[in-house]
Amino acid sequence: MSVHKKLMQARVMLLSADMKKSGQNKFAGYSYFELSDFIPEIQKIFYEIGLCGVVSFNIEYATLCITDVDDGTVIVVSSPMADANLKGAHPIQNLGAVLSYQRRYLWMAAMEIVEGDAIDSAPPVEAPKPVATQTPAPAPKPAQKPVKQRPDPIPPQHVEPSRWTIIIDAPDDATWVDMMVAANELKISMAESADHLKEMFQVNKPLYDKLKSLNASVYADVIDNFSAAKKSFF
Repeated sequence: MSVHKKLMQARVMLLSADMKKSGQNKFAGYSYFELSDFIPEIQKIFYEIGLCGVVSFNIEYATLCITDVDDGTVIVVSSPMADANLKGAHPIQNLGAVLSYQRRYLWMAAMEIVEGDAIDSAPPVEAPKPVATQTPAPAPKPAQKPVKQRPDPIPPQHVEPSRWTIIIDAPDDATWVDMMVAANELKISMAESADHLKEMFQVNKPLYDKLKSLNASVYADVIDNFSAAKKSFF
């Protein structure tokens, strides 16, 4: 059986899988597939029929190579690389967002995974209608009163963020979770004592609470990483 026929068989087998969209874009009001929604099913199917998919990246392209493990023939799916410039994100966080999106789109293209177009399905934006207004007659000018001089306001104090502060601005929840995991691993690697880890968790407590509400399993892995890092200092 050729690699093309095996890939077509894999696509048909994936149609019968019970996949649900776990990604939620609360701002635009639609759901989407995350990698975790379809990658486990694809890997089971590929193992069963003898295919292997490997994603790689270079400066210009992201590539998914699907290989027939029986005869070595290959199908290549590629996508041009693009930059992510998320507000307030570190370079490693931007890189993580790019790699996650490229993996998701490569697998969806290869397996013909279809989901609604968030742009085309959005309702059209109507221009606001002009409102007729009447110009009121000018009011008589009141007698001017002497203006009291006010003291100059006290300028606001600038507070520098802690070295352990994590700042994430992501376009959707799935990307936010990926970026939070990457940022957490980076901060843990910077810690030099158990006190540093304690301060890091306290400073970013609202972010860890948000991570727990979005993905409890990922949150549990993050806490395990904290525990392991803390034990290494004793």
